[in-house]
Amino acid sequence: MTLILFLLLLSVIVILHEGGHLIAAKIFNVYCSEYSIGMGPVLWQKQGKETVYSVRALPIGGFVAMAGDTDNELETKVDDREIPPERTLTGIAKWKKIIIMLAGIAMNFLLAWVIIALVLNAAGGYSLSPKAEIASVVAGSPAEKAGLQAGDLILEISSENGTSVKPKQFDDLTAYMMTYQGDYALTYKVQRGEQVIDLTVYPSYDNEEGRYLIGIYAPPGEVVKVNLLNCWYYSFDYCRFMISTMLMSLGQLFRGVGLNQLSGPIGIYQATGEAASMGASSYLLMVALISLNIGLINALPLPILDGGRVLLTLVEAVMGRPLSKKMENALMTASTILVLMLFVFATSQDLMRLFK
Repeated sequence: MTLILFLLLLSVIVILHEGGHLIAAKIFNVYCSEYSIGMGPVLWQKQGKETVYSVRALPIGGFVAMAGDTDNELETKVDDREIPPERTLTGIAKWKKIIIMLAGIAMNFLLAWVIIALVLNAAGGYSLSPKAEIASVVAGSPAEKAGLQAGDLILEISSENGTSVKPKQFDDLTAYMMTYQGDYALTYKVQRGEQVIDLTVYPSYDNEEGRYLIGIYAPPGEVVKVNLLNCWYYSFDYCRFMISTMLMSLGQLFRGVGLNQLSGPIGIYQATGEAASMGASSYLLMVALISLNIGLINALPLPILDGGRVLLTLVEAVMGRPLSKKMENALMTASTILVLMLFVFATSQDLMRLFK
């Protein structure tokens, strides 16, 4: 059952992501020879009016084969010798090409927004994150040893590795602490009455929680009633927080912090099973979370990804001419190798955790 739910999760996300590219391409009359879910050998195909719709053997992605798109060697290429130039990616306006590239990311975000809105509506309530103020301190905890007190308003947290956060709400603290890996101090800048104090804290690992904690509690958050009208607003608030958390994590990864927390397909498979065991709402939130992740990763400025292709298009617009084929191929090859290395590393981390 976990395998079925895992494949369903990936399929829905890929179908909508690639569907976004296809819809945008059709709107701008770009010729699309194939819309594929999956990669590798063909399992099933159906000829549409102009586009072939395919299901392939490897459920690791998908693609839309568009005339004039030569950026990705893993996709089916279109013989565009008899296609009018105005129906190719290279023949349309740059802004249209950018919209086509961004449409997949937009569909990922839209899917997450709709799912979370419906889950919140079904739940009937949403807990707003309180301000970054300490409600109470656990006796004997790192927070108490450092001198933190109930009522302290946390203005900033900084670490010896150069990372920092200025929390607007308590959830920002939680997100920051999830990337903490131990063996270095954190400096908490807090406001206590009229005073601003810097306190040094050494978080300790909690086996039950499976992460580092300092031993503070948040004040209770306001619980608002959710209905079909306002669930869209609160879903946007939830998505905003999740995206900011992901961006914070990505920033940490570029500094080499939290690399051992990366997960690949095996980790997602395990998380899918855990989420499904807790009910339909947890599973749907998992789908939304993965969709946000995929959308955000695709927005990164790597040439093999949608964000990178947008960047290359903007560079070409500024230069007034396309990049040389040699330069384009070099950038594509380098980014492909980088992504594959990251994939292999994440999978190795999954395997290490699995065998532990």
